[in-house]
Amino acid sequence: MRICFLFLGMLLILSQTNAQQVDKRILVFSKTTKYYHESIPTGMKAIQQLGKQHHFAVDTSTNATVFNEDNLKKYAAIVLMSPGGDVLDTSQQADIERFIQAGGGYVGIHAATTMEYGWPWYGKLAGAVFDGHPQAQDGVVVVVDSLNPATSHLPKHWKRFDEWYNFKNILPDLHILLTVDESTYTGGKQGEFHPVAWYHEFDGGRSFYTALGHYHEAYSDPLFLQHILAGIQYAIGNNITLNYSKSTTHRILK
Repeated sequence: MRICFLFLGMLLILSQTNAQQVDKRILVFSKTTKYYHESIPTGMKAIQQLGKQHHFAVDTSTNATVFNEDNLKKYAAIVLMSPGGDVLDTSQQADIERFIQAGGGYVGIHAATTMEYGWPWYGKLAGAVFDGHPQAQDGVVVVVDSLNPATSHLPKHWKRFDEWYNFKNILPDLHILLTVDESTYTGGKQGEFHPVAWYHEFDGGRSFYTALGHYHEAYSDPLFLQHILAGIQYAIGNNITLNYSKSTTHRILK
């Protein structure tokens, strides 16, 4: 009888562990009112596959109404897959702010820095604001931090064909992961130090951004997939779901 109870106890622990794994859920959003990146569906599918492999659930949407507090409390992090333009109303913006202030995670991929120019808080969350780009071409990415999980697997100099974004309003406290060497392509405006991937803590939450990922091919590249996976895992952290405190409007992540 004692062995039976021990066995049942082990099953209970395993079931709770598995439940906790699948309870980690992210929202991938990709609405745009400007240029539509044809790689968005490919990127969505790639992140869904990463979720299956690494034990987090993935919801996808192009409907901005998903950004309401009742819905956002389900998520540990939000991922913005190349959205662009003004896609959120003031209420949706406020709910995203509260989500981050509660400790929620943010991942911006490629065109995420082209969204909501008139919302300064978002530019700070992303870490910088898009400031144009030359035509897509070969360029060499340089690993700045070779110890971070998002970059430790990459070659020190990583040649890629991509759309090389220029930025303005770059925050000074970003932890830079990757730069692009402007001498290897034409049209760069940042000079000798041109960041293209970074992370930072902001307003209570965690933010990761990569400017890479314009083309379909990126989302079948194991090196790039590991790069964004590590960013998602950083954004998720130890979060599972959002809970609401009855005594305050501040949300607490468990």
